[in-house]
Order: sequence, then C-alpha cells, then structure tokens
Amino acid sequence: MRTDKINYYLDIAETVLERGTCLRRNYGAIIVKNDQIISTGYVGAPRGRKNCIDMGFCVRETLKVPRGERYELCRSVHAEQNAIIHAAREDMIGSTIYLVGKDATTGAYVENASACSMCKRMIINDESIEGIMGY
Repeated sequence: MRTDKINYYLDIAETVLERGTCLRRNYGAIIVKNDQIISTGYVGAPRGRKNCIDMGFCVRETLKVPRGERYELCRSVHAEQNAIIHAAREDMIGSTIYLVGKDATTGAYVENASACSMCKRMIINDESIEGIMGY
C-alpha cells in the first residue's frame, strides 16, 4: 500500500528529528510547498554553542520545568524555528509545516505534536505558512 502524502512528510520529519540534540524532547520539522520540501529543522543549540547532549544535562530538566514553560532557560533553537530561518520567505508562502516530536528518554511520540506558543508566533508573524501538521 502506498503511503499518503501527509504520512510521507511526517515520516521525513521523524527522520529529521533524529539529528536533534535535546535531552528532553526532539522534534523534526519540514516545510513543504507544492510537494517540494523547502526546508528542514531539528532541535539544537545555535552554531558555536554546546548542545545539551554534549554537556550531558538539560537545564530545564534539572529544574523540572514543565513542558511549555520557561523556554528562556533552553539552550536550543526549536525545529520549527530552524526550518523557518533556513528558508526564503517567498518559498514559504502557501506552505505547510510538518512536525513530529519524540521523548528523548523513552522514545515515545509526543502526542498531538504542535508548535509551542513561541514558534506559533513565528509562524503567524511570518504569514506565509498556512498550516501545521503533526502526529
């Protein structure tokens, strides 16, 4: 049986998340327009900064910060942000972002994966990405 396009792109986003360096949760994001992948992104520290995986600890995990809170403590750039900053705006107009998340400890999927409030603001402010699809 042939995989439908939504699951095809979600499978690619899942492969992208394997590059993530977060000790808590890793996400993979891909931006697609007219069946063409425009950009990909995964969770990781900005260039020149050490990743949590290299340091051996996560500040938010150490402080037991709940999901969705205190993002300013995180060293990483989110997958959606990385995908957006690595794409040209004109290429993103009318696109869809596909997002998959996994718990770094258990390997379980993040249920109802969706962009955090910070990333949603980037997507809305960009006004070019029309939809978000996630597992």
